[in-house]
Amino acid sequence: MTKPPLGVRVRRAVSRALLVVGGVVTLVCVLLPIACWRDDVAIEKHLGQAVAQVDSVAFNRTIVRYATPDGRVIIPSQGVLYPEGLSEGDNVRVEYDQTNPELVRVAGRTAVLSLLPVGTFLGSVWIVIAAVVTVLRRFGTQV
Repeated sequence: MTKPPLGVRVRRAVSRALLVVGGVVTLVCVLLPIACWRDDVAIEKHLGQAVAQVDSVAFNRTIVRYATPDGRVIIPSQGVLYPEGLSEGDNVRVEYDQTNPELVRVAGRTAVLSLLPVGTFLGSVWIVIAAVVTVLRRFGTQV
């Protein structure tokens, strides 16, 4: 039995690598909404509500400041969950986990909001992977 030419083996290896990367990305994209849902459940178990001031808005994090009923001022280091549409200086109602005040979300927003961006990203990744694998396979048959 003879080995396929080097070019064919490389294309197969690249195709397999892309499928593995797609699988890993899919796993992460499935776990992300599950983690958001878990955070929502924790907040709802020990629900606290407050009005927070938006201190800063950045690409990766929106920082808010709010006071608990006992007078503590909380500035969650990881920012607020579901911050879309917030601007610096805004006052916004938030819900937080009273046992862990670092876990805070904009009131009325839930993990459902994570489904569209995660789904869109995942769909885009698989479209690109499918296109590249298809091109590699077609190119391989023309050699």
